[in-house]
Amino acid sequence: MSSTPKDSKPQTPVNMELNLNPKEQEFLKAKSYLLTASTDTGVNVYDHLSRVLTKVLDERPDNVADIFEDISKDVKRSKFTSDADTVLDKVDRSTEVSLAQVQRRLFTKGDGDDEDNQQDEEVETPLPNLMELCFYFEQAGIGLNREEMIRIWLALKNLVDNHPLQHVRFWGKIFGREQNYYVAEVEYREGDEEEEEEEEEEQNEEDATEKDDADEGEEEETEEDDLPKPEFKPPPVAPREENRTGANKKTYFVCNDPGKSWIKLPAVTPAQITAGRKIKKFFTGRLDAPVVSYPPFPGNEANYLRAQIARISAGTHISPLGFYQFDEDEEEEEEGEGEGNSRDHFVENVDFEGIPVRELIDANLSNWVHHVQHILPQGRCTWWNPVQKSEDDFEDEDEEEEREEPDEPEPEVGPPLLTPLAEDEEIAGMSPWTPRLSSNLIPQYSISVMHSNLWPGAHAFAFEKKFENVYIGHGHKYAQDNYSPPPPPAVQEEFPSGPEITEAEDPTPEEEAALRAAQQEAAEAAEEMEEAEEDEEEDD
Repeated sequence: MSSTPKDSKPQTPVNMELNLNPKEQEFLKAKSYLLTASTDTGVNVYDHLSRVLTKVLDERPDNVADIFEDISKDVKRSKFTSDADTVLDKVDRSTEVSLAQVQRRLFTKGDGDDEDNQQDEEVETPLPNLMELCFYFEQAGIGLNREEMIRIWLALKNLVDNHPLQHVRFWGKIFGREQNYYVAEVEYREGDEEEEEEEEEEQNEEDATEKDDADEGEEEETEEDDLPKPEFKPPPVAPREENRTGANKKTYFVCNDPGKSWIKLPAVTPAQITAGRKIKKFFTGRLDAPVVSYPPFPGNEANYLRAQIARISAGTHISPLGFYQFDEDEEEEEEGEGEGNSRDHFVENVDFEGIPVRELIDANLSNWVHHVQHILPQGRCTWWNPVQKSEDDFEDEDEEEEREEPDEPEPEVGPPLLTPLAEDEEIAGMSPWTPRLSSNLIPQYSISVMHSNLWPGAHAFAFEKKFENVYIGHGHKYAQDNYSPPPPPAVQEEFPSGPEITEAEDPTPEEEAALRAAQQEAAEAAEEMEEAEEDEEEDD
């Protein structure tokens, strides 16, 4: 019978490891390494291999070596499979599902819509036949896919149903970094747009009155100070053109996706157009996003988008020669009023019979014309004289002294309406337009297509008595060189220092005492001189 010594102690793992041979120690180290759990999933290799081998031994499939990786993936997948039924519990919040729910309303009808549709068929609608235009653009390899065009068509129908519009046209699509813009060009019926403008003006007047009250309070505070006021007057700002005229002749609505709400873009100002010519920014897809640039842009992305739309329309909207003509009655009125008026109104020529396709693709481009007014360097379609005086200016002149009148500036002149494309300037030796046939294989059934090289993404087609323009791009003008922002202006120089502006040092108390003593002596000497002169006068 064996007995343990009294001084023996239980062996710890460290003592056991010390008593093991080297191979057993390596085995324990390897096992402890395999038992190390992953920091991401919490699974260790030892347990995973045990489950894989257990599954292999239980199922005993053929060609285990070939499907071992698949068995390992299945074991991992079963480890993280939830026991709950997620078909009803889990809700898909992806952007595709959210957009599908929004666009689902485009394909639904309300009760009684069938009767309304029968009545609408008899009444003229401003909704264009977008699928017919899509058919022609597809032949030229231009435009969007058919499914997207159907959704845009239904979105335009919602726009027509919710606003009193006279004319609606799909202007195009502008790509953004986050979202895209679908643009609709519309015209309100006569008198209906004024009501919406009045509501906007009332809101602007309320904001202006609040601002005036604040300014009056500031003026009352500044009146107490007798500080000199600067005589500099900033140069006059060109006013924006009225609605239905010039760059604001059309109204534009945008949305990020068909089915989402249409948002009306504000009217464009000359300052926004001139600033848009100096910068180059990609759109974000958010109308309220700020436009960070140099020179600074006066407005947010909605104003920048509206300025780019005006520029693209003025440069790329074209039509076959003879499709539009000037109104003869308007020409007679202008001749009676004088020669200074530029014609800005035209009508559709009912006698237009179309131009053969071969003539429309001539290299001289004389059978296509611009039917949107040219935007002058001032940012307006009609020149505004910055030196013209208003009644307030005349009142100020009566009160103030006469000043030298500034020189009368030369009015800016641009090409008139319906100017042929042959007069467009070249772009770095390249033609501004590229005419092509939609198909050279079957030319007898092809249509004429025009691609703009000045604004890449602007296209037009013409076939018999039909034509249309569309823009699909980033809203950037072609530039021969890479765009580089203009450098900021040089730092202004300091005013030259001199004795007339240099501040003198304060005198010391000794110098002040000496100055007072000298002044006192001079005063006493002057008094003595006066007394001596008085004594001499009395003696005489």
